[in-house]
Amino acid sequence: MNILVLCTGNSARSILLEHLLNKLGAGKITAYSAGSQPTGKVHPQSLTLLNEKGYDTSAARSKSWDEFSADGAPEMDLVVTVCASAAGETCPIWPGAPLRAHWGIEDPASASESDWQEAFETAYEKLSRKAKAFVALPKDLSQLELQEELQNIGALS
Repeated sequence: MNILVLCTGNSARSILLEHLLNKLGAGKITAYSAGSQPTGKVHPQSLTLLNEKGYDTSAARSKSWDEFSADGAPEMDLVVTVCASAAGETCPIWPGAPLRAHWGIEDPASASESDWQEAFETAYEKLSRKAKAFVALPKDLSQLELQEELQNIGALS
């Protein structure tokens, strides 16, 4: 299953969830991340946190969602937005036929630098719960059942 995780800047939340899904999916999931207005660099605290947790971040980069709508791009089965609508952010909308889910998380990058560690750890833990719930879903769900489960996962805190 190919999953595209979208956020506005593609520097924090989407990068964290991309790494979580790739690790937890153990070869059954290939996750990518992108942004509608990418910052062009991964937030340093994202890299610090992921490295501390044993992830390989050597290929992590902030990129535009345009890469995934270009010819030759992998076809997505699921698009997940992680921007927090409560924060007034504009969440990207993905065209086409993949399933869609919104798993909103407050942006840890908006925290002051002295609060980064706590903010990023909190975001990681929330995203981890969502990713684990997704990976644990039965593989024989219908599209309708899967869409319902995706909504339930989005409601997890």
